[in-house]
Amino acid sequence: MLFGYSAAAEQPLVVNADTGLALSGVDPVAYFTDRKPVFGRPDLELGRFGAVWRFRNPGNRDAFVANPEVYMPQFGGYDPVAIERGRAVPGHPLIWTVTGDRLYLFYSDADRAAFIADADRIVAAATRKWPDVARAANR
Repeated sequence: MLFGYSAAAEQPLVVNADTGLALSGVDPVAYFTDRKPVFGRPDLELGRFGAVWRFRNPGNRDAFVANPEVYMPQFGGYDPVAIERGRAVPGHPLIWTVTGDRLYLFYSDADRAAFIADADRIVAAATRKWPDVARAANR
């Protein structure tokens, strides 16, 4: 993994070191519109925030450009359960949930289940710990 920097969210961003892709090429808007991960097309790429983002259609790309903070994964794609534990662990784009109109990625199905069971508490704890964890992830 390569860790880029997201100026929009002012946080590190999980990026594939080999391809430069955020979300391994999954369209970030599709989590919301299709309610599932859908891989974007190479001919619909957009470079933003230190990563290459792919989209499945021009409308999704336009939605992302207009509101990247809505569609980018929270905590830069790091697992919020791990952040709560004080660690920066990249989430996987196929292990996810949308909660409170925000996208969260997880390292494992177990972390996803723990998050869903107590999302408000985990988000609050991860939000408190994120500045320190983010600094460590940028090293």
